[in-house]
Amino acid sequence: MEPAKKSTPPQNNLPFTQTNYTLMLIGIAVIMSGFFIMTLDKSEFGFGFLGITLGPIVVLSGFGLEFFAILKRN
Repeated sequence: MEPAKKSTPPQNNLPFTQTNYTLMLIGIAVIMSGFFIMTLDKSEFGFGFLGITLGPIVVLSGFGLEFFAILKRN
């Protein structure tokens, strides 16, 4: 008599899940909002607080979120 074969559920071989894609879209939105913040600066050549400090910090945080979204494992 042959032993019964156990059925294994199919494994998901895709590299990213829905959580990864959601975080990536949020990261893109944060990056775009950072660039928009930089355009709001009314100082000459964009050398005010928004163009030099706040905008780049928001953009870099968006890139950090993208990095996290790519490396996150579920």
